[in-house]
Amino acid sequence: TEVTEKLEEAVMIWIKQIRQVLVESEQMRREADDIGPSAELEYWKSRMSSFNSLLDEIKSSRVKKIISILQAARSKTLKQWKELDGNVTVAANEAKDNVRYLYTLDKFFGPLAKASPETMMEHVPSLMNTVCMIYCTSPYYNTSECMTSLLLKITNQMINTCKTYLCEG
Repeated sequence: TEVTEKLEEAVMIWIKQIRQVLVESEQMRREADDIGPSAELEYWKSRMSSFNSLLDEIKSSRVKKIISILQAARSKTLKQWKELDGNVTVAANEAKDNVRYLYTLDKFFGPLAKASPETMMEHVPSLMNTVCMIYCTSPYYNTSECMTSLLLKITNQMINTCKTYLCEG
């Protein structure tokens, strides 16, 4: 029982830390008003990396041993642990999926940032088709919040490119 109590204390600390990570990941992102769409991809890559690291830790043999000991002892902390484990898995899958879909836009980021307005406009129909494909097929990124954020960043990039073009010309 003493060993079980110590292990439960450790798991409760982990639960508190994981909850903090999940809460922070769900908070509103503060971004500059004029950032482009590549920032969206970078955000999700960073989030994917964080959650994959957390998943690796949760799935480590050390943690698995502790959880199996607590299962044998019928610990009540396991209900919370399993719920958080599931939440981390969902967050990791969401980030991985969003990175995969946003990478399909990566080929447009260069032309959006460096082209003249005329050349940039040649890429807009393909870009919008790709955004539409993401909206129609992504299980996570097809929310109005995600799409609004992405389209705003695409528009920001187009405006910045046009400003640069006007200032150089």
